[in-house]
Amino acid sequence: MFYDTFDLVRARADTPGVEHVVHLNNAGAALAPKPVVDAMTSHLNLESRIGAYEAAEHAQESIDHTHDAIAALLNCTRFEVAILDSASRAWAMALSSIPLRAGDRILTSAVEYGSNYVSLLHLAQRLELELEILPVDEHGLVDVMELEQRIDERVRLIAVAHVPMHDGLINPVAEIGRVARRHGITYLVDACQSVGQLPVDVAEIGCDLLVGTGRKYLRGPRGTGFLYVRREIAHQLTPAILGLDGAEWLAGTYRLAPGARRFETWETNCASRIGLGVAIDYALGWGVERTSRQIRRLAQDLRRDLAGIPGVLVADRGRERCGNIALTFEDRDPYAVRENLQRAGINTWVCLENAACVDMQQRGLSTLLRISPHYYNSPEELARLCTTLEEIMTVRRVARVVA
Repeated sequence: MFYDTFDLVRARADTPGVEHVVHLNNAGAALAPKPVVDAMTSHLNLESRIGAYEAAEHAQESIDHTHDAIAALLNCTRFEVAILDSASRAWAMALSSIPLRAGDRILTSAVEYGSNYVSLLHLAQRLELELEILPVDEHGLVDVMELEQRIDERVRLIAVAHVPMHDGLINPVAEIGRVARRHGITYLVDACQSVGQLPVDVAEIGCDLLVGTGRKYLRGPRGTGFLYVRREIAHQLTPAILGLDGAEWLAGTYRLAPGARRFETWETNCASRIGLGVAIDYALGWGVERTSRQIRRLAQDLRRDLAGIPGVLVADRGRERCGNIALTFEDRDPYAVRENLQRAGINTWVCLENAACVDMQQRGLSTLLRISPHYYNSPEELARLCTTLEEIMTVRRVARVVA
């Protein structure tokens, strides 16, 4: 496979980290490009010189721009965007704001992120709701036809991950959205693994709520998350916690802020917010459709090469797959494999059962090694990964023979 249509030289020149490590943990947190690092460092330096409040006043335009950047990324308006300190916080605030009552049903997928599923379970137990796992097809995707069959007047929420954290599958979120819209059901999408990796258009998906994070494929800072709230339903949602940006003080009472802003608080990490906006601008400058093709080309070739290594099993599923690659091993602990790779200067990650609790339990998996390339990774880096893995597996096989 040739990658000559993609400016890899520029991508790597903008990414200082590639000089130090082969970073294949982008589904966890990607290497930040230089413009993001420069913007955040500049603001922190300004805070140290003139004071944090004063620096925020000075940089207000850049801070405010991040709402516009997210809106451009998701194809919505800036008034439908709230910025929070994590996607987990955004997801939990969105969930807790939906008016649910005892006896209501929530439909979700087996591949939900562990903290999201625990939040769903906790809410279901506290409010006496019914939480149901949707069936999947032969590719591991939510079965949309089965979803349609499960709809009745008590289904009040459908919550689905676009891309799970431990698997390469891409759920049919737009098809699910059409079902939700047809039946007037609130629809919440977790797009943490897809924003920056795949084009994400909330109008096309048809969701009411969507959460994302900055640190993964968007290449922004940690501690940044965002929430999309469809304008038409915002007035129906009451956040469990309010801050001064989320409500207007009215001399003895208050009024909720319009749109998604009711979910925001006044205090924020200004350097991180600026960095998130710069990261999104940078991603849009490349073109998400273009970088998505590069990521998927790299992952496709890597899956093929990994499948050819004795003792390595590619475990991710999907009709079409993204850049998240899941591996298991014959007689090999994923932690030990990750440790050996890390000693060789290659970053990967181990997914535990509680990170995707329902799906991994259903499949009898306690751990997976996750490999997640980004567009700045080179074919030579992926070849180095495969060579190192071959050496690790060969040592294991030789040890068994000697024994």
